[in-house]
Amino acid sequence: MHYSIISSSPAQTKKIAKLLAKELKGNGVICLTGDLGGGKTTFVQGLALGLGIKEKITSPSFVLIKRYKIPAISYFYHIDCYRLKNPQEILDLGFEEILSLKNTVVVIEWADRIKKILPKKRLNIKFEYLGKNKRKISFASQR
Repeated sequence: MHYSIISSSPAQTKKIAKLLAKELKGNGVICLTGDLGGGKTTFVQGLALGLGIKEKITSPSFVLIKRYKIPAISYFYHIDCYRLKNPQEILDLGFEEILSLKNTVVVIEWADRIKKILPKKRLNIKFEYLGKNKRKISFASQR
């Protein structure tokens, strides 16, 4: 599956993510790539809202991994690989264990930085900056 959509605002980006959350059914790996300021964290915020998470979602740039409880399912892991120097750093933090958990949603920002260790089955989402509030969001599933 390959699909692209244009978002004209952060609110629209969140709405797109909320719609995706309804399709996840509490399970999946989502890999986000794109430029700094491209809308990745905004998308993650919408995704979390769509999964029923009430906590404020902020980028885990400095802690690398944040975990949130998904009501009545399991957990939502938000991983940010922007500051990684090599994939081993995320492996040392239990990345493989996180991926093995059932009924868990894992979202990875800057996933291209750890592409050698990403699972084969995942949804890739690329964000392209088109203007002040305008973004092209491209979806490609991998099996």
